[in-house]
Amino acid sequence: MKLFYTTGTCSTAPRILLAEAGIACEQESVSFKNKQTASGADYLLINPNGYVPALQLDDGTVLTEGPAIDQYIADLAPEKKLAPANGTTERYKLQSWLNFIGTELHKGGYSILFDRGAADEWKNAARAKLAKRLAHADAALADRPYLLGNDFGAADAYLYVVLTWSEHAGVDLSAFAHLRAFMERVAARPSVQAVKAADAKK
Repeated sequence: MKLFYTTGTCSTAPRILLAEAGIACEQESVSFKNKQTASGADYLLINPNGYVPALQLDDGTVLTEGPAIDQYIADLAPEKKLAPANGTTERYKLQSWLNFIGTELHKGGYSILFDRGAADEWKNAARAKLAKRLAHADAALADRPYLLGNDFGAADAYLYVVLTWSEHAGVDLSAFAHLRAFMERVAARPSVQAVKAADAKK
């Protein structure tokens, strides 16, 4: 397998999950500016949408969209409990969280704040919406270390990565004690430390 990623983006989540699962996977960075991979390949031929992540399987199949890739990786190592078994109620809870993070936080909130063409009124509306959505996630973590309970999983990796954008996006997390504790908890995991160390070498 080969994972295509860009440092600092949502493609960091599958990298964390690969480390959690102990799965060896080639990883190649992609330039946002010229849509080329580190080896000089045209990334648009790999993922016509042009964004990361993309996961190329050994048979040549290419998976796109972070939540799908996160679940695929989790299912490769069921013993790590990164995702509940398919068909269970808990699995649908995982998918609910992945969709919530992807639509309500990532695309519906933070992405707008990074859009240089977005009007200030749009950004102010996005921050107001984010405050409500972050409060929901904060409340969910009030009585548990991770979104689905005691086990770190795919949704936690995604949520953590999105929340790391807060400072650069001007999103204040000071009112969300449970989210801040979650961030510290996840940041201390060896998998996250390994990905950070790898990025620091570049």
